[in-house]
Amino acid sequence: GRMWVYAVGFTVLPHVGGFLGWFLNRKEIPAWYEKLKKPSWCPSRRVFPVAWTMLYTGMGYASYMVWNDLGGCSSKAIVPLGLYGAQLALNWAWPPLFFGARNLNMALIDILCLDALAIGTLCSWYRINRLAALLLLPYLGWLAMATCLTIRIWRDNPGHKSD
Repeated sequence: GRMWVYAVGFTVLPHVGGFLGWFLNRKEIPAWYEKLKKPSWCPSRRVFPVAWTMLYTGMGYASYMVWNDLGGCSSKAIVPLGLYGAQLALNWAWPPLFFGARNLNMALIDILCLDALAIGTLCSWYRINRLAALLLLPYLGWLAMATCLTIRIWRDNPGHKSD
């Protein structure tokens, strides 16, 4: 009967770092981000919190499904949940690098490593729980867009590479 506590905990966990990243860097967004040259296809600022809420919820619940299918923190869980934890750490690191440090070089390196770890997570989860892996697909799609956006901002704002 206590499994719902784990399900809620795993589902909420990604939101913690996402919220902290937003909270700590929220003043930099209007002050700095709005002045950067961005491509015409850049999503509106209002889209990001909605998108991340849905993506974090899906990935968090998917991580619970994988954890549950592997019987908790077993030796079989080290790689699939380790990849997940590593990609989540890089996900959480991006806003402080991009907005906080205003370091486009480090933000770009971060998101490229994040992409590789997120793909690795999906591949490792696919063998354990296909639905959990499928729940990561919207996240990977959004990451692809975010990566392209980061590359374009990095390329088009040479004076901001490492402020």
